Amino acid sequence: MAQHKSIEIDFISELKTKEVCIDEDLINTVLRNLLSNAIKFTRNNNSILVSCGETKDEIIISIQDNGIGISPENLNKLFRKDTHLTTYGTNKEKGTGLGLNMCKEFIDMHNGRIWV
Repeated sequence: MAQHKSIEIDFISELKTKEVCIDEDLINTVLRNLLSNAIKFTRNNNSILVSCGETKDEIIISIQDNGIGISPENLNKLFRKDTHLTTYGTNKEKGTGLGLNMCKEFIDMHNGRIWV
C-alpha cells in the first residue's frame, strides 16, 4: 500500500533493551494495523515515521504521519467499543472501524497504553 501511494516509511530506534515479554503475534497485529491506518490516511508522496524509545518503565513505539488528521469530535470516539467509527482514506480506502478497538484490547492485555 505504501509503495502504491509513494509513501516512504522511516524507522528510528533508540532502544537499549534487548528483550521484552510480549505476545509477539498480538503486538505485530497492533503495529500492522496502526501502520496500515497511517498509510491509509497519508496523502500520496509523503512519509511516515516509526520510532521506538524507552523510559525506565516503558517501551514506547510511535507512528507519526502527516495525513489528513482526525476531527476533534472523533478523537474521543477512538478506542471505544461502544462507538463504530470508520472513514475513507485519502484514496477512498475503506476500513471496518474495528481496528483501533482491537489494538486497544491487545495493548490492554499487555498492561500498556495506547493514545493519539
